[in-house]
Amino acid sequence: MNILQIQSLDVGYNSKTVLQDINLAVTAGQFISVIAPNGTGKSTLLKAIAGILKPMSGTICLHDKALTNYSRRELAQQIAVVGSEVTMQEYTALQMVLMGRFPHIPRFSGPTPHDHTIVQTAMEEAGVWDKRLQSCSELSQGERQKIIIARALAQQPKLLLLDEPTAHLDVSNQFSILHLIKKLALNKDMAVIAVMHDINLALQFSTDLLFLKKGRILAYGNCRDVATSYNLRQLYDMDFTLHSDAAATYVRPNIME
Repeated sequence: MNILQIQSLDVGYNSKTVLQDINLAVTAGQFISVIAPNGTGKSTLLKAIAGILKPMSGTICLHDKALTNYSRRELAQQIAVVGSEVTMQEYTALQMVLMGRFPHIPRFSGPTPHDHTIVQTAMEEAGVWDKRLQSCSELSQGERQKIIIARALAQQPKLLLLDEPTAHLDVSNQFSILHLIKKLALNKDMAVIAVMHDINLALQFSTDLLFLKKGRILAYGNCRDVATSYNLRQLYDMDFTLHSDAAATYVRPNIME
């Protein structure tokens, strides 16, 4: 069964349509990277899926139930969102991750030992349990990003949405974060949709690619099927050379000196 089903979706701001006729089916185990030129609607798509932005027309269903039929609390139990900007107040790492349990804690109640166990597991999976007592302001950018991902894991979502999860990170942390996200998609019975700018990072870690162009889906499917010279030229209006072997596929733009 699909975790997410989008049919004939139009979405935008006020009277301006940003995305048109979006059709998408997402199942557990997928790590989908959304690739598109700037200003094409990548973040708008995530906002619509998260229930933040109301569709102009069309439907978004989560587990065969329309998104509009979920309460905000119910959505937070199913969908976790990680933004590109990591801003934190003076909380410890443990306090920050514990916030991910709030959608599951009844009103006027506090976290249970079960909640604390889930938080510890999430932080261990993200590799930050040893940072639990440190103030978030003392952590590096990469560590803070892992804390935010751990908080999302503590929500125990079925769908994880990430907007440029490797922005502002060095190469080592980029690989660490994306490796973690891919492992989660494969092992946690969940799906991941991530807005990415680096096509080669997307090719290395994703199971699928979604190309957006002028507010519409240009291509969607398995990485090797979508990342063709033709599709890349249509997407970026420039030529690319593809290099592929049994281990990996990567692309290089053909730039004239």
